[in-house]
This record gives sequence, C-alpha cells and structure tokens, in this order.
Amino acid sequence: MTERKKTYYGVSVGILMVKTHFRRYLGDIGHAGTWPFPVQYRIVEDAVPAKMTELHNASLLEPFKRAARELVDAGVDGITTTCGFLSIYQQELADYCGVPVATSSLLQVPLVKRLIASDRQVGILTYNGDALSGQYLEAVGIAADTPVYGMPQDSEFVRSIKEGDDNVSYATLKDEVLALAGKMIAENPKIGAIVSECTNLAPFTADIQERFGVPVYDTVSMVNWFHAGLRPRRYAPE
Repeated sequence: MTERKKTYYGVSVGILMVKTHFRRYLGDIGHAGTWPFPVQYRIVEDAVPAKMTELHNASLLEPFKRAARELVDAGVDGITTTCGFLSIYQQELADYCGVPVATSSLLQVPLVKRLIASDRQVGILTYNGDALSGQYLEAVGIAADTPVYGMPQDSEFVRSIKEGDDNVSYATLKDEVLALAGKMIAENPKIGAIVSECTNLAPFTADIQERFGVPVYDTVSMVNWFHAGLRPRRYAPE
C-alpha cells in the first residue's frame, strides 16, 4: 500500500461538526475529553441544527464532502460526525472519502438487534422522532418497525440546541432524557437494548442503563469501536 502524505500524524479519527454553540458535556462527541485518543475536529459552516433533519434534499452533502476531504488530506484515517441524521449520507461519504466512514450511531442498530433475543426489540432515542424515519433508517439497514422516540420539541434539550443556549444544567437535560427513555420502555416492554441517535444524548448513557437495566449504545461506543480498527492495540508476546 502506498503511504499517504499527511500534514499531521497520530490522529486517526476526524470528526465533522455541525456548527453549534450549546454546552457539550463530557461524554458528548464534541467534548474532546470524551476520547482516550486524539481526534481532529472540522466545523461544517453550512451545517446548522435547523438543517440537520432536512438532509433528504442533499443540500449539505457537498459541504460535508469538502470538510471530510480536508480532514483526510491532512492526515486522519477515518471520518465520523456529530449528527446521527447524517446516516442518510453514509454510502455517499464512504464512497467519496477513500477512508472508512461512520456517519451515525444508527449504524449499530442492526448489530445490536443480533445481540439480543429474537423476541426483543432495539429502541432508538433521537433528537426528532417525527423526522427520523424512511431514508434515514433505510440507509443504514434499520427495519421500518423499529421503535423510535424523539425528545419533545418543547424540551430544554431541543431548545438549547436550536438556540445555542449553553446555560441549561446537566440535571435538567438528564431528567428529560430519562423521562423519554422511560416512556419508550413503558410503551414497548419488549425493548432489550437502546441505541441513541443523537450524539448529545451520549452524556446520559450510563444514567439510562442504570435506571432501566438494558444495554445502551451511542456515538461513543461506535467511535471507540471504529477507532479500534483504525489503530488496533498491539500485544507483545510474554
């Protein structure tokens, strides 16, 4: 294999960021302290929260391609993103980038479904339950009958992202996320695992798992797995 020319070295994962201004708590993909390895961020200037649930018109594909190309040319070995709705661009970006691409934590849903009993379901928590359907699910192999529950659009969680309010407390957000997870499980008692679409739900993954006793997968579990293949741990013989 021909060695790629790079500007920087030692960073395997490049993260394409939606342009936002809300508080990103530890555990969020956009908080660099979340990662036990270096990451490189690139803000996609045209990508603002209001546009991220309207990707079916492909208006943001080219800006994301350009930003991904900058990261790859500079030296990263794989690309991920800060918005699970980018699942709709998974194949286009994977075909374009020349390195592995993991656009969305939703990529985990088919695998997680196979981890649990056949009479159990995977439930999806998302930023917008009305928007997350159709092509967003089909693009990454998710069955149409998968339960999908979105954060209430009048919640502080959603408002803080839309308005860029960085003053909402962790406790407030946690209570809202746990309420949504509880509603989903109460209405779908066959749920055996949860996948969080929204990268901003990841700081609350441990809280969800502890409260409801089911495994929970998110952007952090996906990116850690993704990185493990890009930079495998080397084991020396004893």
